[in-house]
Amino acid sequence: MNSKIQRLEAFSGIDLYPVTDQSQSNGRSNDEVLAAIIGGGARIVQLREKELSKKAFYEMACRFRKATSDADILLIINDHLDIALACNADGVHLGQDDLPLPAARKLAPDLIIGVSTHDLPEALAARDGGADYINIGPIFPTGTKQVPTLPRTPQAIREVAPHLHVPFTVMGGINRGNIVQVLEAGARKIAVVTAVTKAPDIAAAVRGLRGQIRSYESFH
Repeated sequence: MNSKIQRLEAFSGIDLYPVTDQSQSNGRSNDEVLAAIIGGGARIVQLREKELSKKAFYEMACRFRKATSDADILLIINDHLDIALACNADGVHLGQDDLPLPAARKLAPDLIIGVSTHDLPEALAARDGGADYINIGPIFPTGTKQVPTLPRTPQAIREVAPHLHVPFTVMGGINRGNIVQVLEAGARKIAVVTAVTKAPDIAAAVRGLRGQIRSYESFH
């Protein structure tokens, strides 16, 4: 998917948005996790790895790009715009302390650019800055953030989503036991880390979570 239009069309159709974290994968490598995520039918994956050197991250990103291209699913790179460009990823996901959105857009006009936000002002700034999608979170308590952030609860979705005209994702401590709460709040693109990476059967976890999202949509 080399055109921005194709990438955005594909993004509009995602439901579950798995995010990697090798330290939270019960000893499995990100490559093993990716293979299982693809096997479970996910349509997107984000490569997120805070502990690797830039070189090792790039090499992993290239392996992810080949696997995701073969499977025809989207690849988003966390934090590193240069690596996203170098491996021909479909997009980059930026945090509040990463490269500012206008600079990223100037360098990568054809990439999907997502931005993490934690409150309405940050979400509005990302919206007005031209983000292609906006993440709202963390919704529930999570152990995957290096700097702990207070959970926002599903109410944050109800407060922020009406102000957005671009797709939004939600993230933070979401699992099979509480996913209905974020669906009831209006979320349909659900990002998860440990609900997938720590699952005994990753492919089954992906199928199960996607099934919950689709089932909810079909009845509401």
